[in-house]
Amino acid sequence: MNKQFSSACERNADPILDVLRQEFASARHVLEIGSGTGQHAVHMAASLPHLIWQTSDLPNYHPSIQAWIDEAQLHNVRKPLILDMAQPDWPQGDFDAIFTANTCHIMSWDKVERMFDGAGRVLPAGGVLCVYGPFNIGGQYTSDGNARFDEALRAQSAHMGLRDLETVQALAASCGFVQRADHAMPANNRLLAWVQN
Repeated sequence: MNKQFSSACERNADPILDVLRQEFASARHVLEIGSGTGQHAVHMAASLPHLIWQTSDLPNYHPSIQAWIDEAQLHNVRKPLILDMAQPDWPQGDFDAIFTANTCHIMSWDKVERMFDGAGRVLPAGGVLCVYGPFNIGGQYTSDGNARFDEALRAQSAHMGLRDLETVQALAASCGFVQRADHAMPANNRLLAWVQN
């Protein structure tokens, strides 16, 4: 069975949706970076029918994403495109919003930099970038759970780990983004929203 399930995606889908209703109210075409299992794509697209939701990820994730899309039978979700932060090419499209969840702490920092750079190139003036996940603040963990999670990530691979919020904000600013909102989310996560200048 190609369809994969993430309990974390199941838990955080509705809180994320509540924020995206606001942040993507005027958006029409969203590129999701790192669609993973495909759960978020169909959940958001079903509840935000004014959006075209373009999925993307590395090729090995495509079967699960496509399985969720096939089951949902929604008119506004597009089949996954290949998007690899190690490669310079990005999908072409009239995207006016980008969403990514739980990618900054999985990718190496140089790929996080490439993600923000690419988002800055793809989005037009007024385009919205939303990034969800756990972050450190002022170089400190915001909870014991996040500290344990970071330790587990770094044990898994040296390039993984929670990023400092201030460093990510500075990176976004260097790519032309102005921060619009910092939403506190359940389980000590945040959803950061920027607008492209």
